[in-house]
Amino acid sequence: MVDADQTFVIVGGGLAGAKAAETLRAEGFTGRVILISDERDHPYERPPLSKGYLLGKEERDSVFVHEPAWYAQNDIELHLGQFVDRIDRAAKTVRYGDDGTLVRYDKLLLVTGAEPRRLDIPGTGLAGVHHLRRLAHAERLKGVLAALGRDNGHLVIAGAGWIGLEVAAAAREYGAEVTVIDPEPTPLHHVLGPELGGVFAELHREHGVRFHFGRRLTEIVGQDGMVLAARTDDGEEHPAHDVLAAIGAAPRTGLAEAAGLEIADRAHGGGIVVDERLRTSDPDIYAAGDVANFPLALFGTPLRVEHWANALNAGPAAARSMLGQDVTYDRIPYFFTDQYDLGMEYSGWAPPGSYDQVVIRGDAGKREFIAFWLAEGRVLAGMNVNVWDVTEGIQKLIRSRQQVDPDALADPHVPLDGLTS
Repeated sequence: MVDADQTFVIVGGGLAGAKAAETLRAEGFTGRVILISDERDHPYERPPLSKGYLLGKEERDSVFVHEPAWYAQNDIELHLGQFVDRIDRAAKTVRYGDDGTLVRYDKLLLVTGAEPRRLDIPGTGLAGVHHLRRLAHAERLKGVLAALGRDNGHLVIAGAGWIGLEVAAAAREYGAEVTVIDPEPTPLHHVLGPELGGVFAELHREHGVRFHFGRRLTEIVGQDGMVLAARTDDGEEHPAHDVLAAIGAAPRTGLAEAAGLEIADRAHGGGIVVDERLRTSDPDIYAAGDVANFPLALFGTPLRVEHWANALNAGPAAARSMLGQDVTYDRIPYFFTDQYDLGMEYSGWAPPGSYDQVVIRGDAGKREFIAFWLAEGRVLAGMNVNVWDVTEGIQKLIRSRQQVDPDALADPHVPLDGLTS
């Protein structure tokens, strides 16, 4: 039984941290729970920042994980707007705040998340250059998109990943002109490969988005602090009043690195290395969410997953592990998106080069289908587009590791559950 005199410290105020604190109390932990966040807002969920909240369809208060009063009601010591700058593993303390407050921990959970990668080109200091990671970013960008829509303004987006495409869809719904620039040949190339990336390119083109693939931004041109255009490596200038840098995120590992914890190299996703119990190289320090690089035996590789479901599930798993429970974190990666009238869910992991076949069930032209990525007849990943209530069946196929008949997989009359024994 965990001693009531123990102190568990959580560093990071996102979904993973909030759900970890909730789980500690739900599991009966009666010691101190201290949650320290460098954001001034209460812990919130990030998907609405590029979806419903950005579009003005969800209220600001809807993004928060808990009501503000919940933390005091559950005896969670919440420190907002406080930056942790040091972990002393020998003394088992963390230091935070302008006054260098020290707090001792028995167990420490790092859920420091990720931060947007920055464009390393001239012009990034102009007022019209944006990133989207935090609630404050979304609040600012929401106003920008509304103004662009009113004034027939131009938004240039660097990056055709999930954030870039979701903001492109939002910007078009506001009425802004949108140009997306990406060095790859299709959107989402490193996630969906060339076979399915084209589905999203066509969707956005139908809604008036202009794409320039195989190109990189080289300069953001401005005058008097304002953006005028975005220049690409072919010498072309694209009209722009605002620019969004959506070129990915980097795990916030600085605190862990300084403490001497094991860090994965970028080729393996980066992040803090953890075991199947979400323990770092220090047995009293755990990590979860965007910053954690965890082993997933199902795919035979360590992974770092930046999606909502990972934060939702890994935070509670880490909390239970901190309590000494027998935990094996082996969730199949899952994420979703909503763009215009397209809704999509993706389960699994199948980067280009890992699969040898893509099977389509349904009508890709009508954007009502399921795509499966296979290697030697085994399903690595599945993506359902405007087809619902199939995630469980897709994940069962992935977990089974069984070879399946591609013709049966493509046949919508064959139940997914009937493809595994």
